[in-house]
Amino acid sequence: MITPEPVSAPAPAPAPGRGTGAAPRPPAGPEPGPSDAGSGPSDAGSGPSDAELDALVAKLDLSAKVRLLSGASSFRTQGEPAVGLRAMGVSDGPAGVRGERWDERDTALVLPSPTALAASWDEDLVGELGGLLAAEARRKHIDILLAPTLNLHRTPAAGRHFECYSEDPLLTGRIAAAYIGGVQAGGVAATAKHYVANDSETERLTLDARVDERTLRELYMAPFETAVRAGVWVVMSAYNGVNGVTMSESPLLAEPLKGSWGFDGVVVSDWGAVRSTEAAALAAQDLSMPGPNPLWGEPLEAAVREGRVPEAALDDKVRRILRLAARVGALEGFPGAVPGPAAPPEPGAARALLRRAVGAATVLLRNEGGLLPLGPAAGIEGPAAGTATAPAAGTGADAEAGDAGTVRTPRIAVLGPNAAAARVQGGGSAAVFPVEVVSPLDGIRDALAGTAEVVHAEGVVLTTRPTPLHPGNSRDPRSGEPGVLVRYLAADGTEIHAEHRLSGRILESGDAPELAATAAAVEVSARITPDVTGEWRFAVVGLGAVTLRADEETLIDTYVAPESRDPTYVHVTPSFRVASRQVTAGRELLLVATRHWEADDGFAVALAADPPRRDEDESIAEAVALARDADVAVVVVGTTDEIESEGFDRTSLALPGRQDELVAAVAAANPRTVVIVNSGGPVELPWRESVPAVLLSWFPGQETGHGLADVLLGHAEPGGRLPTTWAGRAEGAPLPSTTPEDGVLPYGEGPYIGHRAWRGAGAEPAYWFGHGLGYTTWDYRWIELPDDLARTVESAGEDGLAEVTVRVAVRNTGSRAGREVVQVYLGTGPDGDHDNGGPRLAGFAAVRAEPGQDVVAEVRVTARSFQRWSTAEGRWLRRPAPYTLYAGPSADRLPLSAPSAS
Repeated sequence: MITPEPVSAPAPAPAPGRGTGAAPRPPAGPEPGPSDAGSGPSDAGSGPSDAELDALVAKLDLSAKVRLLSGASSFRTQGEPAVGLRAMGVSDGPAGVRGERWDERDTALVLPSPTALAASWDEDLVGELGGLLAAEARRKHIDILLAPTLNLHRTPAAGRHFECYSEDPLLTGRIAAAYIGGVQAGGVAATAKHYVANDSETERLTLDARVDERTLRELYMAPFETAVRAGVWVVMSAYNGVNGVTMSESPLLAEPLKGSWGFDGVVVSDWGAVRSTEAAALAAQDLSMPGPNPLWGEPLEAAVREGRVPEAALDDKVRRILRLAARVGALEGFPGAVPGPAAPPEPGAARALLRRAVGAATVLLRNEGGLLPLGPAAGIEGPAAGTATAPAAGTGADAEAGDAGTVRTPRIAVLGPNAAAARVQGGGSAAVFPVEVVSPLDGIRDALAGTAEVVHAEGVVLTTRPTPLHPGNSRDPRSGEPGVLVRYLAADGTEIHAEHRLSGRILESGDAPELAATAAAVEVSARITPDVTGEWRFAVVGLGAVTLRADEETLIDTYVAPESRDPTYVHVTPSFRVASRQVTAGRELLLVATRHWEADDGFAVALAADPPRRDEDESIAEAVALARDADVAVVVVGTTDEIESEGFDRTSLALPGRQDELVAAVAAANPRTVVIVNSGGPVELPWRESVPAVLLSWFPGQETGHGLADVLLGHAEPGGRLPTTWAGRAEGAPLPSTTPEDGVLPYGEGPYIGHRAWRGAGAEPAYWFGHGLGYTTWDYRWIELPDDLARTVESAGEDGLAEVTVRVAVRNTGSRAGREVVQVYLGTGPDGDHDNGGPRLAGFAAVRAEPGQDVVAEVRVTARSFQRWSTAEGRWLRRPAPYTLYAGPSADRLPLSAPSAS
C-alpha cells in the first residue's frame, strides 16, 4: 500500500552509495493499510458447493464426461444440457480481445503490450485495463481470456518477449495479480500461461527445458504461484517439456499447482499440446484445446473402461470445468460475477484510459539538457516552459527567425519508418484488428494543430513481407465497395459462398463455419488503381497450390510447401510468393489470388500489392534535410513482425534495416533530436550517447500517437520504469541461449537472469532494471525497517505470505509534480547475498509529490523474499541472516540501505 504523506522533521539523508548503514530513525507514521494486490478477486455469490458439483457430475455417463474434456471447436468448449452447461467462448487476448473469430470486421480495443503494462509498475492502472478487457470480452460473448503470459524475460532474444511482463518474478507476479483481478471482477476467466519454462520460441512445441528445482521454484514458477494466490481461474499448460516430461503430462500440474498451492480451477492445454491419451489423462491436465481432440475421445473412454485411467480422474476434471462455468455464468443456476453481457465500454472513456496508459508505460531512458518536455525554448508552446534547452545555432529556429518582432511558426520533423505506421501490438496469436490506430505522426499533428508545422519523411523502409490490400487501395469487383471479394469454391470451381471483406488478408474460413469442411479453395480478388507508374510487387500468401493473376495474366502458379508446423506460421504468417509487373498510374488492374486448401495447412490467404520503393539513400537524405530545418526532430524507430513475433526467436538485437544510420544522421543534423524506440523488447542503441533524448514506447496500443504527444509536450509524465535490463550490445552480454541442442535447452544460468546476471558477470548494461527518468528529480531521504522484521521472517510459514512494511522517504527536488517508483531490494548473507547474485527486488511502491514536497512510500515486502528453495529438503527455508534492505530508483542506484536487527 502507498501512503503519500507530508514528512515533519525529516531525518538527515545518509550519504549516497551502498553500505552506508541504517539512516537515523524517522518519525513514526500511520500503520500500513491492507495489501493492494495479491488477494485475488472474490467469486460472485457462493458458487456451487462440492456436493452440488458432485451431484452434477453424477448425472453424466462416461461418454458425456469424456466429451467435456476437449473443446467443441477451435475457441469454444463443449456444452451439456443435462447439467445446464452452455458452451464457453475462448479468446486470445493479452492486449485485446479478438473473439472466437479472426475477422477484420470484428474489431477490438488494443491495449499497450504486456511488457508495457509491467513498465508502468502501476497495479491500479493494470487493474483498470483488466476491467476494460473484461467488458470487451463479454461484449464479444467470451468467457475465458487466454492471458496473462507469466513467462519471464530470460533473454531479450526471445521472440515473444513483448507478450511477457518482466525479467523479475516479483514484478511479474504483482502485475499479473492486478490484471487477473481486473479481468475476473468482470466475470471473465483469466488464464495464467504458459506453465512452465516456456520462455523462448525456437522449437517451442517440442523443446525440453532442463531446469534445476531451485531455479524453477524461485524464478519460473513464482509468478504462477502468485497468480494462484490471486485467485486465477484457469492455468494453461505449455507446449514444451520440463526435465524430460511434456507439460500436459507433467507431475508439476499436480504438485505444486493443484497440491500445495491449492489451485481449484481448470488446467487447459496450449492449442494442440495434449499429444497422448493415458499419460495426459492421468496427469492433472483437465481440458484439451482445440477440440474435439481424437486422443481424448473414444481412446480415452476405452482407457477408462479397461481400468488404465480411473474414472475418478475424469470426475475431478469435469468438476473443475463445471466450477469454472459457474464462475463465468455458463452453468444454469449460477449467474457468475456479472450476469449477462456487460455494456460495451463507453468509447471516449476507453480511449482516455488507453491514452493514459501510453504515458504511464513510456520509459524516458535519457534526457540530456532537459530537452523533454518540449517547450518554448525549443520553439514549441506548451506546459513545459523553462525545461527545454535553447535553440542551437544553425538550425531552423535561428535560420527562419527573420526580423525582430516577426512571428514564426515552429517546425517539428517527425521521421522514421514507425512514425506514420507505428507497431501498436506484437505479432502472432495475440494480434487483433484495432478499432482505430493513432500514429505518432497523427498524434503530434493533432496536439500541435494551429501552433506548429509538422513535416514528415519515412527515411527507411523495413518490411519485407508483402502488404495486404485494404479499403484505401482496393475495390470489391462485384459491389464496387472498398475492400475485396472472397469466394469459397468447391473442387470443381463452383462457388459455394462469397462475401465482401475489408482486408486482403483472410485468416479464417468466412461467415459460414462449415466452409472449412466443404470448400476446396478460396479466391480473393480486387480492383486496384495504382497511383505510381513503375514496377509493382504483387503477392499471394498461403500454403499449398497458389495462383495469382493480374488482368488474366498469370503471375504466379506454384506449390508452397510448409516450412514449419508451428501454429503461428501455419495459421497467421505462412510463406508468400511475389511477382513483379510494370503498371501505369491511373490504369485499373484486376487482381485474383487463389489458394487450394490442404489438411493441416490452415486457411490463411492474402492478396497483397506494394508500389516501387524509393531509393533509400534519397529517402534518408530527405529526412535529414527536414531535420536540419526543424526546431525539433522526432525519430520513431522500431522492430517489425518479421524479426519480433511469436513463433521464432530473434537472431540479432540490432534494429532492422538502416535505422541506426538514419538516427545518427538526423542527430548530426539537429542537436535537438528525440528518438522514440517502438519495440517490444530490448534492441541495441549504438547512438544512445549522441542523442539528447530517448523514449521507449514498447508496443503502446491504439492510442499510441496521442499518448506519446502528451509525453513529448509535458501533458503527461513518462511514468515507465524498465521491467527488464537493456544490453548496450548483445556481443559479450550475459544473455542465455534460446536454441536447444538435440531438443534440450539447458537453463544453465540457474536463477541468475536479468540484472542479477549482469551483476554476477561484472558487466555493465546500457540501462539497468528499474531505470526510468521522469520530468522532475528526487532525493532519497531515509529508510526505516519495521521492528518486527526479524520476528516476522523467523515465524513465517512456507507459503511466504506474511509481510512487513518498509518505509522510504523521498523528496521531489524538481520544479514539476511527479511520480516516483520506489524500489526496495534485499541482500542476504555476510557479503550481501549468500548466492552471489546481488540484491533482488523485494518490493516497490509509487508515490506522487508536488515540487519540494516530502512523501513516504510504504513498501510491502513478503516473507517469501527472505526464503530460498531447498532442493534437498523439498521446501522453503529462511535465507541466512543478516539481511540488508536497499532503496532507490533502479537496481543500480540504491542510495539508501539499512541492515536488519538480526
